[in-house]
This record gives sequence, structure tokens and C-alpha cells, in this order.
Amino acid sequence: MKKFAVILSGCGVYDGAEIHEATLTLLAIKKLGAEYEIFAPDIPQHHVINHITGKEMNETRNVLIESARIARGKISDLKLFNAREFDAVIFPGGFGVAKNLSSWAFEGPGSKVNSMVEKVIRDMATLKKPIGALCISPVLLAKVLGNVEITIGDDAATAAAVEKAGATHVNTGHGDVVRDTHRPVFTTPCYMLDAGITDIADGAENIVKAILAELK
Repeated sequence: MKKFAVILSGCGVYDGAEIHEATLTLLAIKKLGAEYEIFAPDIPQHHVINHITGKEMNETRNVLIESARIARGKISDLKLFNAREFDAVIFPGGFGVAKNLSSWAFEGPGSKVNSMVEKVIRDMATLKKPIGALCISPVLLAKVLGNVEITIGDDAATAAAVEKAGATHVNTGHGDVVRDTHRPVFTTPCYMLDAGITDIADGAENIVKAILAELK
């Protein structure tokens, strides 16, 4: 049975992992006959956002502890990740990717990626194992892998920023999956488009299907 590592960035679209994308990715993995293990880095969140008002709150939270809400407590510190123990890795989206796993939200193409996250991506790429990324998560691949074909949907400004970071952007619609020409890197736009939850379910299932087809 194939095993995915799912990397989370907190809990909540504005300051962590996008919960629909995270849970529907987990569902797709199980539904399609594979297994998963969940990881997140044990680091402070950049900030905490009130998801009703959109305003910053005077709180501090931890990415691993917040991600454990989605994982129902069954989660590991990202520093324990071993690429040889997994067939594939997948990154759901959410602003936590751009605020906690990297500084993309603040620095765009000039941003830095968390060193543990960079190691996960590089180790999987070295072993030629599939890497999946939903929503805004493909920016991590642009920064770490450079010359790679990815999608964040069809937003011109974000696509231009991705290309400035060294990647090639492909415009896509709901549920579409882009595979890089030269290596098993898979991306799908999800909430980077004006999407509903059924679109997210389609995107999550399609990217997991594509990865599993690669692994046959």
C-alpha cells in the first residue's frame, strides 16, 4: 500500500493550512486505497488571524500544535520526516504555506522557504518520488526546485511572481492537475481559483489519482 506524507502549516486558511484542502486530501488518499502520515514543523506561527473579522489577534500559536487539530492529534514533527519511508509527499494550501512554511506572503519571489520544508522537497526530488502541491503551495516548489512547471490557477500577478522565482506557470481551471515534464511534480489550483468545496474535492482527488498512477 502506497504511503503519503501530508505536510500541514497550521489550522485555518488565513494563518495556517486550508482545512477543506487538508481534509479532502486526506479523504482522497484513503478513498483511493493509500495511507498517510501527517507532519508539521514545530515552529511559531507568523501571526494569528480572527477568521471572522480577518484582523490580527494578540495571540501566539504553534504550527505543529495547530496542525494537530486537523490531524486529531496524530501528527509528527517535520524534523522527523524520512523521505525513504514514503512514496509521495503532498502539501495542502492555505496562507500558512506563505507565512509559516515560507515568507512568500511578504517577500514573493525573493522569499525564503523553511529549512525543514526545503529538505523534504529536496530529499523527495533526489529520490525521484512524487511531490504534490495544492493552491498556493506550488510556490514552495518554485523556490526550492526552480525550473519546474506548476500551476496556481489563472491569477496573472501570482503567475508572474512564480515565473520570477524561476518556475514555468501553466494556467488551469477547477480540478486540473499539472505534471512537470521532467519529474513527478504535481500541482492543482484549488482555492487559488474562485472555488467551492466540491471543486476542492475534485482537485484533491485528481492530484492524488495522478500521483498514484505515477507510482504504479
